[in-house]
Amino acid sequence: MNEALLTGLAPTRRAAVEKALSGDRLTRADSLALVGASGAEHPALWAAAAHLRDLTRPPIVTYSRKVFIPLTNLCRDVCSYCTFAVDEDSPRAKTMSPDEVRRMAEEARDLGCKEALFCIGDRPEVRWPKYRDILRGFGHESTQSYLVAMCRMVMEEYDLLPHPNAGIMSERELRELREVSPSQGIMLESTSERLCAPGGPHEHAPDKKPRTRLAMIRRAGRLRIPFTTGILIGLGETEDERVDALLAIRDLHDEYGHIQEVIVQNFRAKPETPMADAGEPGLIDLMTTCAIARLVLGPDMNIQAPPNLSADYGPLLLTGINDWGGVSPVSPDFINPERPWPDLDLMAGMCQESGYPLRERLTVYPEYALDPEWVDPGVMPYVKALATDAGYPREDAHLTAEATA
Repeated sequence: MNEALLTGLAPTRRAAVEKALSGDRLTRADSLALVGASGAEHPALWAAAAHLRDLTRPPIVTYSRKVFIPLTNLCRDVCSYCTFAVDEDSPRAKTMSPDEVRRMAEEARDLGCKEALFCIGDRPEVRWPKYRDILRGFGHESTQSYLVAMCRMVMEEYDLLPHPNAGIMSERELRELREVSPSQGIMLESTSERLCAPGGPHEHAPDKKPRTRLAMIRRAGRLRIPFTTGILIGLGETEDERVDALLAIRDLHDEYGHIQEVIVQNFRAKPETPMADAGEPGLIDLMTTCAIARLVLGPDMNIQAPPNLSADYGPLLLTGINDWGGVSPVSPDFINPERPWPDLDLMAGMCQESGYPLRERLTVYPEYALDPEWVDPGVMPYVKALATDAGYPREDAHLTAEATA
């Protein structure tokens, strides 16, 4: 680490950075000292975070080759920035049939995908009566039952590893999904209760209450589920509140060891939403938040920033991230359909030139993939059919999976 870079940091900020680089755990006061950087302090923070990442990690950046399966775009919540969820009478309302899931899964497998990301709204059957009729037509009484069945189908029939991101789950529901998927996830987004107050982006989204989300992440930890979570910046939270969200995630991981990945996602304003005119975080803000996440969470955490949400995503490699998340050759990002995935060949070339060659991973990270403590016995054969001994995808993954089916 170039010590000259640190000389430009304010004394308390430099002390916090040096503490992180020495391997010590940052306190809340240390972590809050990292915010508020300006001018030349930004590159120093980025460089320190990148150095911390490189202390223990190989010089690579990973991604998951996935298909995004939006099982339904109905939800009981209403968020002020979301265009994914719609009313059941909307022309855009869509619940996929099993045959539609099969067609998408088959195409994904043929294009080399290993992950099936199931993303749906929170308990839509509670709010939408027509949707309940659709579920019954598929032979199910709940979204949970249908989701479990579709996860099992794509895993058993198409050699895809499901990753459900299905909102707030009970312990029973998490356990059911653990039996048909190697990993799960939910974005914490923020620990700021202010965002749930009248006029806030989560005013009409009961499932976005921080305590509710933290309780679910805790349940996942008790059940030994490799779990993806993260923060969403730009909703009106303060920089201190971003740090508090990162610390809450760190505390849960310290207790259970189950957080396989932390996403730092930047808000993008969408037309025809209440937050259409809200300001978006700039690249420097995003880069600095990624760097703070690395310094707070330490060298061993997997930290992701979605590449399709930044016009210029390459500089994010300077800030200590080590993963790009899921990128699909099959399906759009249904949450941000206006933001196409980067071309994988171009992404690979950019990463190679940056000194961090792109490497594919499974939806479950290598640290967890082959450990029977973390992966259900019924799921493990499907993981092993796709994985090398190091937990990364085999080059002949689907051929191997078909041979062992």
